[in-house]
Amino acid sequence: MTILKKACSVEEKTDSKFSDTVHVDAEVVSASDGKRQQIEKTVAEEVPIALSYDGTTQAVLMASPDDLRDFAYGFSRTEEFINDPDEIENIDIVPLSRGIDVQIALRVDRRDAFRKRRRSMAGPVGCGLCGIESIDAAMREIDKVKRTDIHFDRDEIFNAAREICGKQILNNATRAVHAAAFYEKNKGIIAVREDVGRHNALDKLCGHLFLNRKDVSSGFVVVTSRLSVEMVQKAAVLGVSTLVAVSAATAEAIRIGQKCNMTLIGRTRENDFEIYCGKEWII
Repeated sequence: MTILKKACSVEEKTDSKFSDTVHVDAEVVSASDGKRQQIEKTVAEEVPIALSYDGTTQAVLMASPDDLRDFAYGFSRTEEFINDPDEIENIDIVPLSRGIDVQIALRVDRRDAFRKRRRSMAGPVGCGLCGIESIDAAMREIDKVKRTDIHFDRDEIFNAAREICGKQILNNATRAVHAAAFYEKNKGIIAVREDVGRHNALDKLCGHLFLNRKDVSSGFVVVTSRLSVEMVQKAAVLGVSTLVAVSAATAEAIRIGQKCNMTLIGRTRENDFEIYCGKEWII
């Protein structure tokens, strides 16, 4: 039987009172070369996180219980509930017996727009696009990304892919979580967020960039997952022009990237990658 032991701290994060539960110690049986041995391993914590707006729960997602303010801002922006950080008046992070309720209070003049957007959704969207009520809502139209004259070269793509590996503190301890990072030209990776869910990690990164009003045209986002529809949609809403992934893209993700004037790069390895669209922006 696997026994979960004390919670262990990775590092102090945005929501420090929850940071000591991002992973736990577990007694596991290692089977190797025909031998079994009981050892202690570090495993990632996974917690139900409710995102509630003005008293109504919009989504319940299984997520890593840290950087929850970033998560709230990122989810709110990438789902197009808000357009500016100031449209959130307050966030309360409330621990419950079996999870965490992130209570978001919208500014009064934004509540009608939120209700309109919410009517096109059935409720929880924790699995990317699951819970969407209609095909039209799932395949929402997103404005084209506004691009500057900034181009990126192949070495920057390779550097970002290498650099993100060393900055995944939680994944290096557990081998069970995804990461999303922002790579700024001439600076390297300046922000990383991790989560058991790939879209949660991206939302947390987007929330950090959005809350700090970061000009995302100065760099690109790199993720440790595939390029799926919801990943491309979320990046496009924030205005990210270039999205780099370690895994491949789906066909519909490529179509959306093309419509949104984005550069999508996948299967990024030490010496090669694939450009699915927007190749003219990579030199």
